[in-house]
Amino acid sequence: MRRLLSTSFAIILMAGAAFAAPSAGGKVNLIVQPEPPSLMIGITTNAPALAVGGNIYESLLRYDEKLQPMPSLAKSWDISPDGLTYTFKLQDNVKFHDGKPMTSADVLFTVNDFLMKTQPRHRNTMARVESVSAPDDKTVIFKLKQPFEPFIRSFAFGSQPIVPKHVYEGTDYTTNPANEKPIGTGPFKFVEWKKGSYIKLEKNKDYYLDGKPYLDELIYQIIPDGASRAVAFETGKIDILPGGSVENFDIPRLTALPNTCTTEKGWEYFAPLSWLWLNNRTAPMDNPKFRQAIMYAMDREFAKDVLWNGYGKVATSPFSSKLPFYSEQEPQYAFDPAKAKALLKEIGYDGKPLKLLPLPYGETWQRWAEAVKQNLGDVGIPVEIESTDVAGWNQRTANWDYDIAFTFLYQNGDPAIGVERNYKTTQISKGSPWNNVEGYSNADVDKMFDDAAVAYPAAERQKIYDKLQAKIMEDVPVAWLLELGFPTIYNCKFKDIVTTANGLAESMRDAYIEK
Repeated sequence: MRRLLSTSFAIILMAGAAFAAPSAGGKVNLIVQPEPPSLMIGITTNAPALAVGGNIYESLLRYDEKLQPMPSLAKSWDISPDGLTYTFKLQDNVKFHDGKPMTSADVLFTVNDFLMKTQPRHRNTMARVESVSAPDDKTVIFKLKQPFEPFIRSFAFGSQPIVPKHVYEGTDYTTNPANEKPIGTGPFKFVEWKKGSYIKLEKNKDYYLDGKPYLDELIYQIIPDGASRAVAFETGKIDILPGGSVENFDIPRLTALPNTCTTEKGWEYFAPLSWLWLNNRTAPMDNPKFRQAIMYAMDREFAKDVLWNGYGKVATSPFSSKLPFYSEQEPQYAFDPAKAKALLKEIGYDGKPLKLLPLPYGETWQRWAEAVKQNLGDVGIPVEIESTDVAGWNQRTANWDYDIAFTFLYQNGDPAIGVERNYKTTQISKGSPWNNVEGYSNADVDKMFDDAAVAYPAAERQKIYDKLQAKIMEDVPVAWLLELGFPTIYNCKFKDIVTTANGLAESMRDAYIEK
């Protein structure tokens, strides 16, 4: 009988341990690659900035892997039956990292002023909003001009990070000193940035969610060399390798290490899609048939299977297949050098040399540029590769100083939020590498984007987006490459590192070390 009781007690203890609350304490060493130009994600929205900044700044909502909204700075929300009024109730006891309370006034300042000056895609979304008001400190009301179904998916941290009015009002937003020492409401506070070495965040002890975050420190190590990043994980210096932080050819070896876990989750909202910017303003890229020839010339299956170790998917649309309203339309572009040569002959292409700007995110991208150079050279398009650093890439693409340039962009949960910015005429604006950088302009496409965004119900949006995708596929304003697959590799002792559709960039408030 005593033995039976002892066994039963042991089972109870084991069950209690299995359901015990996550333990607090500890730190995590991650990689950020490459070193971000800034952490002020209301201004800089490239991948490295978001990777760190998403744990400093927050927006009104988070999203699960099905892109359904979850609470963040808003604890609840209501959408009126006519789809015109969105009412958000803010969390209690939220403070900025300088100790000042966050209120509806900060939300109004962020959406009506700050982001209107710093983010083109925010301006595009807000063009659909009639007014934003705050009847009290804890309530924000958006009134739309007409129903806009994707509006509820526009409140992610990367699209609408809430910034402190008392810090930015009346200043030059781009030169404000707070850009160097960011002040948000997030679960972790900025502590130190030793350029070229690391970025350190510490637990926000005044965070509005009791008990969170669990970890004491996040240390983002900056290790420029891909091989060295892999070695750092092997030796235990690094605990988490975010997607894209090691070269693809190292992934099989690293994932086979003891006590190593992987996940491809956490990219559902971003849905990263890679392509080549083709400068539509200059010959021969101003000719759609030349752009079609580039599509037929590229061996994208090789890129996926060899350069990306089978991760990802060959792009078949300007929409990622993870996005609502994606559909595969004709024409499609299989690897067909003969068809590429025929198109070049038809338009009388004279063999003008072109310059190719790789994305400066590691050896995989450099190898990809060399593969594209080879593919284009094989059909008679001579290409010279001009490599640069991240700042140089940003500057050259933003100022349209390129012929062909690699990129990948996030699609942000809905084509009206994350896709149309790359193809609408109104999104042609010098100074940003994240909008219509290629200079494509088609009045029919502009109208379809406008109509699809406000069509109701969803089936009507789908009809328009089907036609839209077919038209853009025919015009080839950019040369689509892959829907990128980015596995996260991590020490298995870390739990809940991905709890949203935006993954590590905002999930570290939930992460803990299993004791």
